[in-house]
Amino acid sequence: MSLPTPYIAHLTEDDYEHVYEPAEDSFILLDALELDADLLTSKKPTICVEIGSGSGIASTFLSNLLGTDNSLIISTDINVHACQATIRTGEANNTTLNPILCNLLSPIQNRLERQIDILLFNPPYVPTDLDELIQTQIGKDIGGSWAGGNDGMIVTNIVLDRLPDLLSTNGIMYLVTVIQNKPLQIIKNMESKGLICKEIIKRRAGRELLSVLRISRNTI
Repeated sequence: MSLPTPYIAHLTEDDYEHVYEPAEDSFILLDALELDADLLTSKKPTICVEIGSGSGIASTFLSNLLGTDNSLIISTDINVHACQATIRTGEANNTTLNPILCNLLSPIQNRLERQIDILLFNPPYVPTDLDELIQTQIGKDIGGSWAGGNDGMIVTNIVLDRLPDLLSTNGIMYLVTVIQNKPLQIIKNMESKGLICKEIIKRRAGRELLSVLRISRNTI
């Protein structure tokens, strides 16, 4: 299955002052979803969630992949500008997205317990000191999209620790990582929680070695 990259020309330089502009990490996530397109459509997912939607490009791509009437796509972001951009990107691509202004999944986590069929996360993965992570999260602006603290994993680990309580019986998570995040260690950690974790795509983008991990309850 070959799907077009969502239209984002409506987003301006002013938008990108506050919202992460789609880059190689965004596109490797789209490529991973396209790679698994047949698998994802065959599962007929009901509830799909993207944590940290930014421009909305990944949520829009997933919505178009699954069909606009088939799945509920929920997006979250701590950045109000990102939530607004996500709505606009959905509209520009003839799909309806449902962004929630919040930290990770905080207001909806209990209601989503073991309900998420597809979970997307392109996290703030850049290794930074703790101070920078805290300040960017407090600021709730563009810095929150990349500052990841020690090993770039502080925010990611919060989600991964909760993952067994989030995924549905056939749930799948797609996680963007860089080599500094120690993806092999992530795989081991997920396996220790009884989940199946596999690196499904990898590429170098400038100084970054990016990959996407697919994490699931069942062998795929």
